[in-house]
Amino acid sequence: MSFDFFVPCPRGLEAALAAELAEIAARHLNGAPFTTGEQVPGGVHFRGGWTAGMAANLHSRIASRVLLKIAQRPYRNEQDVYALALEQRWEQWFSANETLRVDVTAIKSPLRSLEFATLRVKDAVCDRLREVSGARPSIDTGAPDVRVFAFLTATDCTLYLDTSGEPLFKRGWRLDKGAAPLRENLAAGILRLTGWTPGTALYDPMCGSGTFLAEAAQVALNVAPGVERRFGFEKLKQYDVSAWQALKVAAQDAKRAARSSRAADLLIFGSDISGDMLDKARANFERAGFSGLPLKQVDARGMTPPADTPGILVANPPYGERIEVRGRGPRGEVRATGRAAHDERDEGFRRSHAETPDSEFFQALGDALKQRFTGWHAFILTSDRKLPGQLRLRESAKTPLYNGALECRLFRFDLVAGSVKQKPAS
Repeated sequence: MSFDFFVPCPRGLEAALAAELAEIAARHLNGAPFTTGEQVPGGVHFRGGWTAGMAANLHSRIASRVLLKIAQRPYRNEQDVYALALEQRWEQWFSANETLRVDVTAIKSPLRSLEFATLRVKDAVCDRLREVSGARPSIDTGAPDVRVFAFLTATDCTLYLDTSGEPLFKRGWRLDKGAAPLRENLAAGILRLTGWTPGTALYDPMCGSGTFLAEAAQVALNVAPGVERRFGFEKLKQYDVSAWQALKVAAQDAKRAARSSRAADLLIFGSDISGDMLDKARANFERAGFSGLPLKQVDARGMTPPADTPGILVANPPYGERIEVRGRGPRGEVRATGRAAHDERDEGFRRSHAETPDSEFFQALGDALKQRFTGWHAFILTSDRKLPGQLRLRESAKTPLYNGALECRLFRFDLVAGSVKQKPAS
């Protein structure tokens, strides 16, 4: 039996996700029916069996969730939404013994209150289960057993059942993270956009807690991103235990094989100005199923190529006060002074000034790229559209992406002769 699924992802990564889903089907579904459908802003549709949904949860590095489509039809008001939800046979998926959460999102919906629409969907699901079983499920907004999603456009209401549970970017390995961590699925999507493949040198000179590096190493070592976590489909009645065990055992075997591999041979390198962050990165790598990636404590302005042959440099640099807090003092110590020290005391100031660029830092970073990384391709994610000017480099491409709700650009710099902006004559 085939089902319709919708797989949300960070905006800007839809084509990358569609390609990844096709690869997952080819590698893990043994010829089972699978069709990649339409790409829409923020996600991809696909059609396949129950095993396809489980495989997408286990193996997708870019997806945010895997949603099973239950029903869709036009609506005009909240009563129409209630009626659609009430008609569905929720009892075939879960019972009143499972706790429930309902979420509603909308684009151009005519309804005045999404909160009221959410309440009506919740009431409909509970009323249906009480009608068929005599009991209503309890609501748990924190850690529910089952999540129901409703998506409203200007004309249509679509109901989904979540098969993921916790968002898929929560791999289960990152316990130590920095002040502004990059979500794992966005990092994985960026790696795909760079064109990096295992065996090519990859370097993150501001690696923080190691998100880019961990995602790359798991790709190179064939470690499934979801191998150490639980999923929402395990609480549903349609859960195919035998099919899931086959998928998971294969993933666990691959992770065990990765532990016997030499991560130091992967040509994946990282550095950071903070020794504390590098300690967190090493602990994260160990939980992610590998250890031994080469890490150095280096100010990015003093970085040098970690490999003999050019490769891919990827970074999500700090900005504003994060640069100052992690900057070096006259003797090389990490210190916070001036505005940075004030920022640490004033959270509101920190939020409002988080995007202030530090021109001196980025100018020195650009000089390091121009002088030492000829032949490399650098990809830098930032919300500051003036970054190329700060670096004094001419970008060869820029891709709009969203880190959560924050609109960013992934700038590509091909570090070859002629890529440098010429300074005007004085």
